[in-house]
Amino acid sequence: MKPSLRAAFSAAILAVALMASPAPAQAASLTMRGADVSSLQRTLDLGGKYYNASGTQADPYDILKTAGVNYARLRVWNNPASGYNNKAKVLQQARAIKAKGLKLMVDFHYSDTWADPGKQYPPAAWASYSLTQLQTAVYNYTYDVCTSLKSAGLTPDSVQIGNEINTGMLWPRGQVVNSNFAPLAALLKQGHNAAKACNSATQVIIHVADADSMSNARWFYDGIKAAGVTWDITALSYYCMWHGTLANLYNVITDVRTRYGKPVIIVETAYQFTAADADSEKNSIPGTVLCDGIPATSAGQAQQFTWVQNTARNAGAVGVFYWEPTWYAIRGNGWDPANINGTGDGWDNMAVFDWGGKVNPHIRWTA
Repeated sequence: MKPSLRAAFSAAILAVALMASPAPAQAASLTMRGADVSSLQRTLDLGGKYYNASGTQADPYDILKTAGVNYARLRVWNNPASGYNNKAKVLQQARAIKAKGLKLMVDFHYSDTWADPGKQYPPAAWASYSLTQLQTAVYNYTYDVCTSLKSAGLTPDSVQIGNEINTGMLWPRGQVVNSNFAPLAALLKQGHNAAKACNSATQVIIHVADADSMSNARWFYDGIKAAGVTWDITALSYYCMWHGTLANLYNVITDVRTRYGKPVIIVETAYQFTAADADSEKNSIPGTVLCDGIPATSAGQAQQFTWVQNTARNAGAVGVFYWEPTWYAIRGNGWDPANINGTGDGWDNMAVFDWGGKVNPHIRWTA
């Protein structure tokens, strides 16, 4: 779920956005150069292959590391019908991630399926829970996943308590209604406390898809702060088709960084490398919906990603994560966990690997 698509950017707005690109003397360093690789294990299990810029088959983590990635993000769903992205699969994939020397972020959706600004469905097992019961469930589940990883020598370096929780999570109990943040805050505190009880050094992230709106970001973070929520990193999603100009992104990052005094990361971003569609599943983002006049080509994809990184760095952010760069078009790795074989991949034009599994040779994560 995303907001409605934006119109093409005007030349005037582009000119303003470009001013954010040259790195000033005091620009931050992007120490968290990330990739959300949540679909990768399914692709590998289906026999999917990955190829480096030279066309040689290689381990996908090695390919990403060569491109500059130092951090991997994994979503965790409570009891997905597909069996993928559950705790067992997160443990399996975390072993591969840590073995490559990458840092690990665990993204708790607190759902059996996708949680985003338009839907925050509780897990089926929690559907009838009161708010008090949900607080206990959030604590226990967060602690269980975290300590299971820790016991295996895979302690997460950071965890997200909820995914794109613009108006709350675990609806309706944890939804923000009439600017009442108390129910959501009660849940976030339990997630925070569980993560810290597992490992005090694990950084707690609160994530909204509000890179388009300073007022919305302030409403949310002011609200949870006033309700007593603590967190370590502020995270935003930025998809230029939905979240506006780079100039606006710069302003939002700068505002939340200074207003709350915490590091900021762009935890999701992506751009298309083609206008075509690899399968029968409609692309989530049409190739004709472009930003800043950048074409839907492999060079264009890399250019947009570089501009996002430059803008984030210049605004003082410390990290940028590409969302699902490895989710290329392979049959059986569908978007719907309840029908993973029968649905297709709506992200096949947004991954940084093409339909044959070869990496975009232009893409780079830069410090």
